[in-house]
Amino acid sequence: MKKFLSKVYVAFIFLFLYAPIAVLVVFSFNNSKSRSVWHGFTMKWYAELFRDEAIISAFGTTLLVSLLAAVIATLIGTMAAIGFKYMRKTPRTVLMQVNNIPMLNPEIVTGVSLMLLFVYVGRVLGGVELSFGTLLLAHITFNVPYVILNVMPKLKQMDSHLYEAALDLGCKPAQAFFKVVLHEILPGIVSGFIMAFTLSFDDFVISYFTSGAKSQTLSIIIYAMTRKRISPKINALSTIMFVVVFVLLLIVNLRKSKDNTTTKKKQKGMVKL
Repeated sequence: MKKFLSKVYVAFIFLFLYAPIAVLVVFSFNNSKSRSVWHGFTMKWYAELFRDEAIISAFGTTLLVSLLAAVIATLIGTMAAIGFKYMRKTPRTVLMQVNNIPMLNPEIVTGVSLMLLFVYVGRVLGGVELSFGTLLLAHITFNVPYVILNVMPKLKQMDSHLYEAALDLGCKPAQAFFKVVLHEILPGIVSGFIMAFTLSFDDFVISYFTSGAKSQTLSIIIYAMTRKRISPKINALSTIMFVVVFVLLLIVNLRKSKDNTTTKKKQKGMVKL
C-alpha cells in the first residue's frame, strides 16, 4: 500500500510540473487565439513565428551568445579543473568553494552585481554601455562553474600515472595531454559544454540585467510580449525552446549513464584481474 501511495504521489508531482507545459504545447497548434477552447489543428503560429523579424533577430543573438559562451566557458573551465586537480588540498578546497558561489547565489544577485560592475567599468573607460559584449561576459561567468563540476569527476576517475606513462613512452607534454588526458576527460568536457549551452540559451534574469537595447535574447523578447495580450506565437516559441532544451538534457543524461556503465565495467574487469 505504501509503495502504491508513493507512486501516486510522484505521479501527481509530475502531473503538476508538466501539465502546464503539455497544455502550452497542445495550444501552440490551436487554430485560434483562444487559450481554453480547441478549434482545430494548425501550423500557422509557427509560420508567423518565423516571419517575425524581432523574434528571428533575438533567436540569432541567443544562439550566438549561447555558442560563444559555452565554447569559451568550456575552455576556461577545463583549464581551471586541471589546475585544481594538481593543487594542494587546502587551496583546492577553498577555490572549489569559491567556484560554487555563482551556483548558490540567486540569479538576480549575480545579474545586478554584474550590471553594476559593467556600468562602473563603462564609466571609467568612458562611454562604454551594456551591449552584446557585456551579455557574453555575464554568460561566460555563470557557465564556468558548471563546466568545472562536469570535468572534475573525470579527472578524479583518470589514472594519474597515464600521463607519466605517456611521457616515458616518448610523448612530449603537449602530446601526452592531448592524446591521453584530453581523451580521458572528453566526456566531461562535452557534458560541460552542453550544460553551459543549455543554461545560457535558457537564461533570463542575468541576461535582463546585462544586455543592451540592441542585444535582446529570446527570453527577454518573450517577457516583453507577455506584457501585452499573449500571442499564440509565444506558445510556439516556448514549445521549440522546450524541445531543444529537453533534447540537450537527454543527451547529457544518456552520456552520463553510458559513462557510468563503462566505468563500472572497467572496475569489474580490474577486480577480476
